[in-house]
Amino acid sequence: MSAEDTTHFGYREVPEDEKSGLVGAVFDSVASRYDLMNDLMSVGIHRLWKIALMDWLKPRPDMQLLDVGGGTGDIAFQFLERGGRDVTVCDRNAQMLSHGRDRAIDKGLFHSPIAGSGRGPIWVCGDAEELPMADNSVDAYVTGFCLRNVTRIDKALFEARRVLRPGGRYLCLEFSHIAVPALEAAYDAYSFRVLPALGQLVAGDREAYQYLAESIRQFPNQAALVEKIETAGLSQVSYRNLSGGIVALHSAWRI
Repeated sequence: MSAEDTTHFGYREVPEDEKSGLVGAVFDSVASRYDLMNDLMSVGIHRLWKIALMDWLKPRPDMQLLDVGGGTGDIAFQFLERGGRDVTVCDRNAQMLSHGRDRAIDKGLFHSPIAGSGRGPIWVCGDAEELPMADNSVDAYVTGFCLRNVTRIDKALFEARRVLRPGGRYLCLEFSHIAVPALEAAYDAYSFRVLPALGQLVAGDREAYQYLAESIRQFPNQAALVEKIETAGLSQVSYRNLSGGIVALHSAWRI
C-alpha cells in the first residue's frame, strides 16, 4: 500500500477510506458523555475557548453561520445567545447530532420553516470534505475540535472557501502545539495518562481518549495550519494561542 493511500488515525497508519469510519466509531462511543467529558478533561476551560471564538466572530442578526463538526451544539447555542439567528450545524456523526437536537429541545430551541414560529439550529448530517451546501452560501464558517479528525484536511479547507461568500469569515478552534516549553512535560503526562483513564472511568472507552491525545500530536502546528489555510485560497490568516498553545484559534477571510 503506497503512502498516498494511507493516513494517520492517532499514531496508527490506516487506509484513507477507513479513517472516517474509525473516527465515527470513536464519537459513536462517547456521544452521550461527550459534553461531560469535555467539562472534566478541560476543567470547564473549553467553554472559555468557545467564548473566545464568539468574541472574535462577533455574531450579528443578519449573519448566516455554518458550524462544521458541531454536533452537540455548544457553538451554535452560543451564537444564538450572542444575537445570531441563522445557524446550521453540520456533522457526519448521527449520534452526535441526535444529542445536539435533544439539548436544543431542552433549551426550547427549535427550527421551523414558518417565519417567527421557531428559533434554533438547523441540523444537517454531512461531511466536512463534501459539504451539502451551495457555493457562496454562508457568511461565516466555524469549526471547533473537528478539523484534526477529517481524513483530508486540505480538502476540508477548500470546501470551507467554496461555501463562504466573498467577505466571509473562517474560524477554526482546535487543539494545537504547546507554545510554552515549560508546560510540555506536564501536558504530555496529562494527555497520555490522565485522559485515557478518565475516558475509561466516565465514558467507558479508554481507547477513544488515547486516540484524542495521539490525534492532537499528529495535527499540524499553528504555523503549518496557517500555510494550509492560505493554500486553500483564504486570506489574512492569523491565529491566537489559548492556554499556552494547548488550543489555537485560526482566523481567515474569503476575499
